Amino acid sequence: QSAGETEYMQACASCHGESGIGDGPLAELMTVPVPDLTTIAQQNDGVFPMLDVIQVIDGRSGIRGHGYPMPVWGARFDAEVGDSAGPYGSELVIRGRVLALATYLESIQE
Repeated sequence: QSAGETEYMQACASCHGESGIGDGPLAELMTVPVPDLTTIAQQNDGVFPMLDVIQVIDGRSGIRGHGYPMPVWGARFDAEVGDSAGPYGSELVIRGRVLALATYLESIQE
């Protein structure tokens, strides 16, 4: 299992489902539809929009996902890491986790 898949199963599968199609156990409790993450490229003329996906997952740049119920993972990861790796090291850990998630999502495109 890749780091991105592990991160996905811990952070995303509860809403998006283990397969990424939006059928996680919490999906029915959401106030907006939970998107199918396996069709991101399909909805973008067959191209996976890596930077857009990274920005939506991170959420700290003001670009938010699905009408806002999605957590701001950049901030959550920051809270988890704290200053344990120093101010610059912590940001590298956060960006690495976000990139691992985005790379995993790219790998599950239909």
